[in-house]
Amino acid sequence: MSYAIQWLRSLVFNAQMYLAMLVVGVLYMPAAIMSREGAIAGCHAYCRWIRWTASWMIGLKSEIRGEPPTDEVMVAAKHQSFMDVLMIYGAIPRGKFIMKSILKYAPVIGQFGLRIGCIPVDRGKRGQAIKKMLADVQAGRALPGQLIIYPQGTRIAPGVKKPYKIGTGLLYRELGQPVVPVATNVGVLWPKRGIYRKPGTAVFEFLPRIAPGLEVNVFMAKLEAEIEGASDRLNKEAGFDG
Repeated sequence: MSYAIQWLRSLVFNAQMYLAMLVVGVLYMPAAIMSREGAIAGCHAYCRWIRWTASWMIGLKSEIRGEPPTDEVMVAAKHQSFMDVLMIYGAIPRGKFIMKSILKYAPVIGQFGLRIGCIPVDRGKRGQAIKKMLADVQAGRALPGQLIIYPQGTRIAPGVKKPYKIGTGLLYRELGQPVVPVATNVGVLWPKRGIYRKPGTAVFEFLPRIAPGLEVNVFMAKLEAEIEGASDRLNKEAGFDG
């Protein structure tokens, strides 16, 4: 019975999450049209709303650990569910994502994403996609902020291993910025697919930054070791035993 009740609570939470996206999008659209700051304010408002409603509607609390960056850095994060997108963005002042190109056509998400400075990347031919990503990121440096990238390229369930893509290393080399790794265990509680959300505490941990100047292969090995090691630790903390 408790599972059925939690499933129903999760269903209601998911429904209001998408409704709130539309409502916040409409309310903040005039401000977003006027300025990038207005779009950022709308996105932060939505992040706060989801964090608050998750805490009492489905018993999913959240905790930020470490020091979220406020300067010009890359943020390389573990990606397990939609919630880590919101929590990481909500924790930093001027976030902008490397996002799948198709998302720019999504209602609300696409318009606000482009307005805050997100960089669409086509998943087509690998070499061409990387070249375009590097060029677009360089062009987008005129918009100050923290560039958020998911090194594995997609959501990865806890316990699943997937290689880190070289594009993160190339951006690290080309931009010459520090990189702040982020680990999380949210996928234990908010799975990649399905309606059910578990009660508990999702942790998002900003790890010590990696200074610029390392060789790409050294950087990639260090980044993967730090994110995966910290995420495995947080997964166990959340009760994952896989």
